[in-house]
Amino acid sequence: MVALRETLLLLLPNLFWGAIAARPCSGVPSDMSYCLSWRVAVEANNAQAWRTVPAQCTRYVEDYMLGGQYNRDLDTAIDQIFIYLNGTLAPDDGMDAWILDVDDTCLSNLLYYKDKHFGGDPYDPSAFKSWAQKGVCPAIPAVLQLYKRLIEKGFKVFLLTGRDEVVFRSSTSQNLHAQGFTGHERLILRNQAYRGQGAAVFKSAIRKQLVSEGYRIRGNIGDQWSDLSGDCIGNRLFKLPNPMYFVP
Repeated sequence: MVALRETLLLLLPNLFWGAIAARPCSGVPSDMSYCLSWRVAVEANNAQAWRTVPAQCTRYVEDYMLGGQYNRDLDTAIDQIFIYLNGTLAPDDGMDAWILDVDDTCLSNLLYYKDKHFGGDPYDPSAFKSWAQKGVCPAIPAVLQLYKRLIEKGFKVFLLTGRDEVVFRSSTSQNLHAQGFTGHERLILRNQAYRGQGAAVFKSAIRKQLVSEGYRIRGNIGDQWSDLSGDCIGNRLFKLPNPMYFVP
């Protein structure tokens, strides 16, 4: 009898959580519930190597990006960066650095992805090349505000992007300048030596090079986990939201 009671006690938690998992969320369509969980998996870096937003989630991602939640999540991330930044000082030697990604960190590609079903279509290198070469990507306002504060506080800011050096140097530099991203130490694009390598490998190598030059990376900001992975990642990492695409 005692053994039976103990067995039932062990089974009850599993039965309870099984019933909760099997029961649809009240008032919430099953696709929306799934898509919310999928987005959390993306932001937590649990979902990797995905090529497109799941077909049943394109409308969810559209609503997320345009309905206000993306901006709230972004503002929350930027608030946390300011909390950290306000507790730091840049030494007089000028070697404290921050690294910022460009695409969907400094500059928004939302207008481009709007025509690509917010990530529901496969990546189109030719179409993105045409878009990026126009140099019309708007600044992400909260990031621009942060960027200007970094410059004011005396940090060296490096803008590090996987865009190709030959193809995109001119348009990217002009776009950034036009949107207010001026005064950075360097804009670093992918040169011939890193073509064919993943963003994580390329950006890791560049950070390692900067550290070898004597820079201390105090903060590292990007919308992809590949912006933040590898060697010399810095004192603090800050991941900005982006459920529209995955860059390895």
